[in-house]
Amino acid sequence: MTKLPLLLFVISSIAIQAQTTQDQQGIKEIFNEALSHGKSYEMLSDLCLKIGPRLSGSPGAAAAVEWCRHLMETYDFDSVWLQPVMVPHWVRGQQEITRIINSKKMGTINLSVCALGNSVGTGPSGIGASVIEVKSFDELKQLNPKSVQNKIVFFNRPMDPTQIQTFAAYGGAVDQRGSGASEAAKLGAVAVIVRSMGINQEDYPHTGALRYAPDVPKIPAVAVSTKHAELLSRLIKEEKELQVYIETHCEMLDDAPSFNVIGQITGTEYKDEIIDIGGHLDSWDLAQGAHDDGAGCVQSIEVLRLFKELGIKPKRTIRAVMFMNEENGLRGGAKYAEVAKMKNENHIAAIESDEGGFTPRGFTMTASDAVKNKIKSWKPMLEPYGLTDFDHPGGGADIGPLAPLGTAMIGYLPDSQRYFDYHHTPVDTIDKVSKRELEMGAAAMTALVFLIDRYGLK
Repeated sequence: MTKLPLLLFVISSIAIQAQTTQDQQGIKEIFNEALSHGKSYEMLSDLCLKIGPRLSGSPGAAAAVEWCRHLMETYDFDSVWLQPVMVPHWVRGQQEITRIINSKKMGTINLSVCALGNSVGTGPSGIGASVIEVKSFDELKQLNPKSVQNKIVFFNRPMDPTQIQTFAAYGGAVDQRGSGASEAAKLGAVAVIVRSMGINQEDYPHTGALRYAPDVPKIPAVAVSTKHAELLSRLIKEEKELQVYIETHCEMLDDAPSFNVIGQITGTEYKDEIIDIGGHLDSWDLAQGAHDDGAGCVQSIEVLRLFKELGIKPKRTIRAVMFMNEENGLRGGAKYAEVAKMKNENHIAAIESDEGGFTPRGFTMTASDAVKNKIKSWKPMLEPYGLTDFDHPGGGADIGPLAPLGTAMIGYLPDSQRYFDYHHTPVDTIDKVSKRELEMGAAAMTALVFLIDRYGLK
């Protein structure tokens, strides 16, 4: 009687070991293929060099949609389609001008700036006014409103360099970019200058979206490079009546038609269970959008391509979704979730890559404890490839609207130390991307999808 349970245990242990060996071999083949014959860097080069900037509503965004659809059709995925979505159409206009105009020590000084996305423009006459520097909204609110009226407010809170996770540093500073214009306008300011969201001392500015509060006057907003933020701050302290002139020509046009681009390999057993992988196809207008987020797009397409190339027939349906309008509206992510809810689709997991094409470190997760523990149980098979960090919450902006449907939110987590050197800047170009690091990330995402597909998340 005692031998039967022991025999069953031995048989079960052998089966589990064989299964683990099979999984390890499958993951090894994925990395071997991605690193030896991967297409992600080739795809990204095409997107950056042939299409370039692709802000939603722009001709570049429309060209990117067609490029992406044609590419996925070329790879012969089971289905490729466009999902219509109306998107904001903001245009920068001619080159911005911002200069210090009355420094007693230095005279007229041109500052390195760019308009923040969604900002109104000054018009051709520009705005000239004295400048008040603050580090926080609390500091701003403590000022006498009369001292702010008809002034330019300079928000100069740096990203915290002591934060090892640079996204935490970004989160600690970005509110001044997003809401600074409206907070200043409430007190009668005529414009705002915001320190760029970069950790290092740089000559170039970082753009990014602002959000105007309802029932508050819309005032122009520009970002200034970190180097010139330091210069402006010093001169404000030394020269109390320092004045700055700002001229921008940006404007918000009517919403424009665009598309999410979706490619799919249909599952063989549980085709109604959908695993999403994706990035956002739009980028800011200043550069090629290589790390943000061309990298995430091509890595997601590469997941499907690797499945087909290796002859892996997934049990569950796998979709690569190229979302439109993450940068200044999130319309693509909202539309995708809206359609998923309308069709009563079962999206069991969504993986977003939107933190750059750098060396893989792991995955963030916002899901039930059971799901997180199941994914963490695969960690020993993923650690040999540098995937060791599974402990932080997170997912992604575009997949966020799927969360109310019960979808497990997963974010691809690369090393973040260099990301904010390039984020939203003119230097986010293909030459800043390592081919090997990009391919490692694509393989890492594919390996996780491979395991989710094999075992589900229940």
